[in-house]
Amino acid sequence: MLKRINLDTFRKYVNSNSVGGIILIGCVLLSLVIANLPAGRAFEDWLGRYVGWESGSIGLRFSILHWINDGLMAIFFLLVGLEIKREMVEGELSTPSKAMLPVIAAFGGALLPALIFVLLNKGTATVSGWGIPMATDIAFALAAITLLGKKVPGSLKVFLAALAIVDDLIAILVIALFYSSEIHFNYLLYAGAVMILLIIFNRLKVKGLWFYLVPGLFVWYFIHHSGIHATIAGVLVAMTLPTTPDATLSPLEKLEHALAKPVNFFIIPLFALANTNIRFEASMVNGLTAPLGMGIIIGLIAGKCAGILLSTWAGVRLGIGKLPRQAGWMHMVGLGLLAGIGFTMSIFISLLSFNDPLLVAEAKLAILVASVLAALLGCSMLLMVHRKKGPIG
Repeated sequence: MLKRINLDTFRKYVNSNSVGGIILIGCVLLSLVIANLPAGRAFEDWLGRYVGWESGSIGLRFSILHWINDGLMAIFFLLVGLEIKREMVEGELSTPSKAMLPVIAAFGGALLPALIFVLLNKGTATVSGWGIPMATDIAFALAAITLLGKKVPGSLKVFLAALAIVDDLIAILVIALFYSSEIHFNYLLYAGAVMILLIIFNRLKVKGLWFYLVPGLFVWYFIHHSGIHATIAGVLVAMTLPTTPDATLSPLEKLEHALAKPVNFFIIPLFALANTNIRFEASMVNGLTAPLGMGIIIGLIAGKCAGILLSTWAGVRLGIGKLPRQAGWMHMVGLGLLAGIGFTMSIFISLLSFNDPLLVAEAKLAILVASVLAALLGCSMLLMVHRKKGPIG
């Protein structure tokens, strides 16, 4: 009975993601079209408008783009964190052998692309972009895999979600250590104090969602002002929400159900609309074969796939973990390719890496090309495996 309830819950989550994935792709295409029309400038100006309030040193006044990327996307990370914790308590990540493998795979999939980029850009002005091919875009990668529906084992989708979130956390740590100009540790201490309060609520079995969500807003505020990417607050808060290993509807599951549709149908598509506005220029094409472009493309596609496969193989051989249920090594090849969809965090790091607008534009185009190729190759591989092995029971 419990397994049936968990499976039904996960299928509802996947189905909502599938429709959301179609909307997401539509928003990507719409954003690219708008960016290359005369209206593109007006759209950029609108995204740059400041809204909010401020009073002295305290305030929340940011651009619309900033609110989308740091505010609304924190809610997306909150939802992903809830899903991961639920799977850790009662699902595919509930045993150490299952939970450790995505973590190992994430590190392998982050380090090898960075190494490839450094080797190709060594001695050039673009070597500072080594962090660009490290991160997997959770929203786009999950959208791509969920579009395949029942042709892919549910456990593989959970594995990719876990890998992607660890991968993004690695990228956020890299940004904090190597790409942040200044970290305000006093704000980190404030965020830590609120997190301790949330953990206490969890230990006391407090079930009211507002006891977690209201302090969670303060966690977001403090982390944002610390200089670290604010979306990590969503993951941290999600880990404090209580859940149960049985069929009882927990506060975590209530919030997960409430957030699924708004995130999949509104927040992620809006994020894509705001961040895919890449204006194509003839000079950008030459950058694809330059060390910068090649480092990004090879790093995201070949580096990601090889890094994930090698680290996963090592983990399995050493007995640290097991492959996802109903998944084989060819499934992992497809997953490794899908993990090469870098997009969000890759574009963000490219903005931090270079001051030259042309280098930023070339990096964005390389990221877009690599992400599209990774999505097509990954989906094609998984469809090929499905045709060979037949329906999943």
